[in-house]
Amino acid sequence: MRSKSVSGQWRTLLALAVAAACPLAGCAAEPDLDTPAIQGLPVALVYRGPASCDGCSEAAADLLARSGRFTVKFTGPDSELPLDGRTLAAASVYLQPGGGDDVAHARRQMDPYASAITDSVRSGGRYLGICMGGYLAGTVNGFGLWPGEVEQYSDSPGAEIHSTADTVATVAWRNHNQQMYFQDGPFFAVPDSADPPQILARYRNGAAAAVVAPSGKGRIALVGPHPEASESWYAEHHLDSTAADNCPGLDLITALMSR
Repeated sequence: MRSKSVSGQWRTLLALAVAAACPLAGCAAEPDLDTPAIQGLPVALVYRGPASCDGCSEAAADLLARSGRFTVKFTGPDSELPLDGRTLAAASVYLQPGGGDDVAHARRQMDPYASAITDSVRSGGRYLGICMGGYLAGTVNGFGLWPGEVEQYSDSPGAEIHSTADTVATVAWRNHNQQMYFQDGPFFAVPDSADPPQILARYRNGAAAAVVAPSGKGRIALVGPHPEASESWYAEHHLDSTAADNCPGLDLITALMSR
């Protein structure tokens, strides 16, 4: 899966049009990434390497850039920045993108970095997990950042999706029906807590599809569908590309960074 490349000027104009029509909170216009205005912005790290999928890291990085909040850099074995405690401590947010279909295998691939990621969040960092990145936030085969269960939506009671094939899921995002690219994503069981999570989106059966929550001294944002998916992802699998919309992803970023 690969996102389309669009020039800075046209991306800015497109983002302005989308922001004007978007009913969700947090949808800001995309900046012109070629201007000096992004100099000095906090760093957002995106993992790139084993446990991520082809094009997922790049699409996630593009979503973060569209928020206008960050200078985006890649980290991990396939990147110039090592994924360790020092790198994470210098960043404002760390993003774990989508990956394969085997959570246990993905967790083993992330073993060299797991402690650094967990310690970073527990000490005040922010973690954004998309699809596999959401699974990896769980306590079973994960980093232990989300206290409840993280399981396949397609196996949950009342789910309308019963396949691991690439498809479109309809979620209620802030009570607004939103179609989103979906491929065997998780739902997030919400535990009883004195500081309950913010549920931004629910699947059709009511299960949580996107959440923001405290984790130690830090915060996490997790989403089952793919808010970073470009039109090319939909077209590749013969899905309705008009569903492609960055607004949910921008809203998720705003909610994560709001405290």
